[in-house]
Amino acid sequence: MTRKKRSLAENVADNILAMITIDKKFNSGDKLPNEIELSEVLQVSRTTLREAIRILVAHNVLEIYRGKGTFVKNNLDLNEDLGLKELSTLQPDIKDLYEMRLIFEPQSAYYAAKRANDRELERILYYGRLEEELILKKEDRTEAEQAFHKSIAKATHNEFMNRLMPILYQAIDKGVLLSDTNEEMIQNTLNDHRMIMEFLSKRDAEGAKTAMKLHIIHAMRGFGITE
Repeated sequence: MTRKKRSLAENVADNILAMITIDKKFNSGDKLPNEIELSEVLQVSRTTLREAIRILVAHNVLEIYRGKGTFVKNNLDLNEDLGLKELSTLQPDIKDLYEMRLIFEPQSAYYAAKRANDRELERILYYGRLEEELILKKEDRTEAEQAFHKSIAKATHNEFMNRLMPILYQAIDKGVLLSDTNEEMIQNTLNDHRMIMEFLSKRDAEGAKTAMKLHIIHAMRGFGITE
C-alpha cells in the first residue's frame, strides 16, 4: 500500500510544528508572526498558510484569539504523548538507552532518506553542521545533537518516532556528557555524522541506515557496552 500523499498545507503545518519543537523559534504562549510575514518566511500563499494553521489548531498546537493573533498553546507539552509520559520519567541505564537507539534510529534514518522533503533535509543538515562547529569549538553541543536526531525522526513522517524522541534524549544527553572527555569518541561522532549527512543528502536510504547503525555501535563500544 502506498502512503497517502501529503498536501502542501500539511507540509507547511509540519514545518511550523518543527519551528516550535526543533528550532525553538516559538515557545508555549508565543504569538506567531502576522500572516504576511509568516507566509513570506515559509514561501507559501496566505491561503495555504491559513489552512496549515487550521490543521495545527485542530491538533491543539495553536490557538487563535480574534483581534489578537495566533499563539502557541500554553498548556501543551509538544514533546510528550500521554501514553509515553510515564516512560520518559524512567531512569534506565545507558546500556538500555543505547540498545533502544540501536533498535529505532537506523530505521529512522532509512525512512528519513526516503521521505524527507527539501526543507526537512535542509534542517537535518543545518543541525549536523552546527553540531560539528560546536564540537570543533569545544562548546556544548547537546541541544544541537538533540535537534539533529529529532529532525531525522520528524522526517520519517512517523508519529510514533516523534513521540519516542524525548525518551531517546536521555541517551543523547548522557552520551554527550560521557564522550566529551574521550577524543576517539568525539572524532567518531564527527566522522559518523558526516557520513549520515552524506547518505541523507543523496537520499540513499540503505546507506543512511548503515551509517546510523555504525554511529550508535561506535558510541556503545566507546562506553564499553556489548551488543
